[in-house]
Parts: sequence; C-alpha cells; structure tokens
Amino acid sequence: MKFDIFGTPTSLSNEKALLAWNDTMLGFLAHAAVTPEHLGKVLEVEPGFAHAHALKGLFYVLLGRRELLETATDSYVTARGELAQNDATARERKYVDALGAWLDGSPSGAVALFEDILQTHPQDALAMKLSHAVRFVLGDAAGMRRSIERVLPAYGTDHAARGYLLGCHAFALEETGDYEKAEIAGRQALWMAPDDAWGLHAVAHVHDMTANSRKGLDWLTGREAAWSHCNNFRYHVWWHKALMHLDLGQLDTVLDLYDTQVRNDQTDDYRDISNATSLLMRLELEGVNVGDRWEELSDICETRTEDGCLIFADLHYLMALTGDRKPDATARLVQRIAKDAKSNCEMGSRMSDPGMAAAQGLEAFGEARFDEAFANLAQARDGMHRAGGSHAQRDVFERMTIDAGIRAGYLDQAEAILDDRQSKRAGREDGYAANRRALIASGRTAYDSTSVPAE
Repeated sequence: MKFDIFGTPTSLSNEKALLAWNDTMLGFLAHAAVTPEHLGKVLEVEPGFAHAHALKGLFYVLLGRRELLETATDSYVTARGELAQNDATARERKYVDALGAWLDGSPSGAVALFEDILQTHPQDALAMKLSHAVRFVLGDAAGMRRSIERVLPAYGTDHAARGYLLGCHAFALEETGDYEKAEIAGRQALWMAPDDAWGLHAVAHVHDMTANSRKGLDWLTGREAAWSHCNNFRYHVWWHKALMHLDLGQLDTVLDLYDTQVRNDQTDDYRDISNATSLLMRLELEGVNVGDRWEELSDICETRTEDGCLIFADLHYLMALTGDRKPDATARLVQRIAKDAKSNCEMGSRMSDPGMAAAQGLEAFGEARFDEAFANLAQARDGMHRAGGSHAQRDVFERMTIDAGIRAGYLDQAEAILDDRQSKRAGREDGYAANRRALIASGRTAYDSTSVPAE
C-alpha cells in the first residue's frame, strides 16, 4: 500500500500517479492555478482512482454554477463505478459519499463526512481544507474554527501541510473575532508555506477588521509572490489591497487596481463578480463615478439570473443588475430567489433567510426607494452570515444598509448599526464609519436648524 504526502494510505498503485496526487492536494491547499493539471495527470495515469474522480466533482460543485452540476454528477457516477470495480480505502469512499451528499442538496452532509474522515485521519489535509471550504460557503465561522482546532495536534512541524493548516486557522480566528491570534497564526503560516495565499489573506482580513489599512498595505506590499501563482483567488487578494486604498481615500489607485488587477480578466466566475460588484458599490457609496464599469458586469449577470446555486452569488449578480439599472433582469432574479426560497433544500433555506429580504433591499436601493431598502436590508442583517463569505465580503451589504438608513432619514437606526459594526471591529473606526458619523451629525444639525421656530 502506498501512502500520500500526509502519511495517509491510498489505493493508488502507480508512483507517477501518487506524485501527481500529492501535487494536486498541495496545489489545492495553495489555491494554485496548476491544480487541475495535476488532477488531470492522476486520472490519466490511474483512471480507476475513485478518490480523484470525487475530488474533481467536488471542485466543480465548489464553483457554484448550475450548469456544472451535471459535470459534477458525471464525476460522481464515474467514482461510484470505479468503487465497484477497484479497491478503495474506507477513507476514500467517504469522499465519494461527500460528493453525493452535496449533489443531493446537503453540503452540511458533505462537511459531516469530511469530519468523519478527520476523526480517524486528522492528518488528512485534503479533508481539512474541504471541510474549511464548504463551511466558508455556508458561513459557519465557528465550525471552521472548531474543525481546525480539533486536528491541530496532529500537525507537527514536519507535516507537509502544517503551514496551510495554520493559514486556515488564522482565517477562522479572524472570522471569530480573535484578531491578535489570527495575525500571529497567519504570519507563521506564510513563514512555513511561502505560497500560502489563504494565510496571507487572513492577515489582510485582520487589518481590515481592525481599521489598519496602512499596516495592511505594508503587509501585502512585497509579498506578491505569495498569491501570483494562484487561480482566480489572486484577484481577491488584489481586491483586499484595493479596499485598503479605498479606506485611505486613494480613489484613483482603487480604480486603477480595479481595471488592472481585480477585473483585468473579465471572467464570469461568481467569486470574481463578487469582488468587482462589491468594490464598485463601495466606490459609488463614496460618490465616485465608476463610468461604464457596471455594464460589463451586468451583461454577464443577466445570463445568471436562473442559476440559484448560492445566494451569495445571486446577491452579487443582483448588485450588478441594479448598478447598471436593468429592472427587468433584476425583477427576474428576485422572483427566482423567491421561488427557490419556498424549497425545502438546505440552500433553499438560505434563499429564504437572508436571501429574500436582502434581494428586495438591493432592488429597492437600486431604485432609490431608501425607506424600503433600509427596512429589508436591516431585516436581513442578523442572518447575512448564512449567505457565506467573510465579514469583509458581507460588509458591502452592511454599508448599503447604513447608507439607506441615512438617506431615508433614519439617523438613529443607522448610527446604531454603525455602533454594532464598530463593536465587531475591535472597537475601532475605519474611514467609512468616520465619514458616516459625520453625515449623521450634519443631518441632525440640519434638522435642528430647520425645526427651530421663527421668532
């Protein structure tokens, strides 16, 4: 029996396939662009390896695209067929079952199977990263942290994935508000694994949440090699850098980064769309004219109104459609979310909460119906984590809620949300909050002056 780079037994028989499999797993941990090539090599050399077919299917499901579910299903059927004909370990069989669970509409069922694997093979970094990734999609920050901390003792300094594990731990710590520990873990992760873009970006998240953009820029500058090798995740790291410049009021730099890095490759991947739409919305909230940049995004998003894989994706598609003033496509997407919200599946529950209120809030915001926008976005706030993503990614909805409140004249309510937002950010005030507090103070002064009766 052969063992992989993490010391776990595999059913692989070919040495070349094993080397390619190790490269596949390390590539996935590093978000490397070459990962699919390594996986393709495994399947070319040892096509009967069910585990690799299951991983291929899981990769497709993680892309969050309706049309790719059929491809993922094909991988599942192939994996099941190979299990019937070839030897496989009990651990490998659970990966196939995890893919099946997700295709059946239960991503949390997939997580449970990854956790089962980690109970007996805590050193299996592939299961660790997949559990982390699916929990991220589900918005389960506490679960991410529990999962990582359960397996930490199994990763000694000689474990090939220790650096990547620490990067995942850093992100989970940050998302659960433990910022000091998160920064330490993220820095250690990058020291152990210089290509750990996830750990590097976890530290960027810390600086975002602690309102320290200058320190964040210092952290990212000169470390481009840690994310230049990445798949589309590299656009997301550039997005973080753009957010830091935005916080500092360096708007020309933000637009330049948008054009040359964040949206240089105009893909239709929902993660790239979310980077772009949320950055443009932040700029517009600051009064910046973004020109025709919405048009390119909305043309893509108009073709995605029937997708319905992830509410996180749908809400960003909707943001592009409202940003470019496409009411018909906007209405179609809101109606489809409403239809999906009535289903009993796991993702359908997220279409219902926070999806419906958030979608209606975005639609109203785009039509300048700020009373309605505030009411709906405020209703969605408590459940927005269920949409998935990070605090930094979801903050665009928080900003729109606050801005809708201010524009509708709900100054006290908007200020209360600002206070709550600041309490979750180490009690520190970023540039956005400072500007909105100034607007609220100005609005109150204007109200007081107009309400004073004439003598």
